Amino acid sequence: MEEYHIKPDHFNPKILYCFTLSFDGESPTPSHQHDFISLIYILSGSCRYKIGQEHYQVKPGDLIICNAGVYHHRLLAPEEQVEELHIGFCNLKLQGFPKEQIISEHDSPILEFVKYGQSFHNCCEEIIHEQEKNDAGKPLLLKSLTMKLIVLILKEKYFSTVLEKSNGIIIKQYDKQSIVNTIVDYITENYMKPISLTKIAENIYLSPVYTSKIFKEVMGDSPINYLIKYRLKKACELFEEETAIKIVAKKVGYEDAYYFSKVFKKHLGLSPSKYLVAKKKTLL
Repeated sequence: MEEYHIKPDHFNPKILYCFTLSFDGESPTPSHQHDFISLIYILSGSCRYKIGQEHYQVKPGDLIICNAGVYHHRLLAPEEQVEELHIGFCNLKLQGFPKEQIISEHDSPILEFVKYGQSFHNCCEEIIHEQEKNDAGKPLLLKSLTMKLIVLILKEKYFSTVLEKSNGIIIKQYDKQSIVNTIVDYITENYMKPISLTKIAENIYLSPVYTSKIFKEVMGDSPINYLIKYRLKKACELFEEETAIKIVAKKVGYEDAYYFSKVFKKHLGLSPSKYLVAKKKTLL
């Protein structure tokens, strides 16, 4: 039998997002997958999920575990509603599994807790409570709580003795901020790569329309405009050391230097070449 365990000094998952969402029958969800592990904990309500090629009925207390690359989406009848806690993380290395997997491809993606259900639920409640705060230690505490959830999953599945079993989206304001923080982090880490609104939305499994709406409500600007401004800010920083426009353009995510120059001029009022000339004059 394969052994599954994590060495403490190797256990350092990166938490990508953590927020609650409510769905009803008017909020269709397209089938999607991620390049990281996704956990969906059912807080209230019930619905069906299609995960891979199988259909599953889920209820409060059930945990949906989606390894990287596993397609999934919820199926809600018109009268159904469900509230879920969503957590995404990567950099998990579990002996006996490929990277970014926490269950075998032969296991059911629905975990019904037998022994650690109450502990898992309490930990989820702590996470939701912490999301409402803006304490300085919030990111670290959320990471530690998520790590605890992962350990409880492993204990339930692999290390515990089996016991006998005794179309509109409502998003709370603090959860909107969590979603926006996730988008901002994604842009900060990937601005040098090709990014589209669709790509951003896929990473938080919301529709592009809702993604843009939530971001604009919180930030006062669209995700793409934020991306452009961030790229141009980085470009100006790079121009402090590098004068080759083509090189700078590529470093901030623009393969086409001509298009980069057009965007630069539109937002900053002058072309990169004139910007460099003006900067040089200020140094004289």
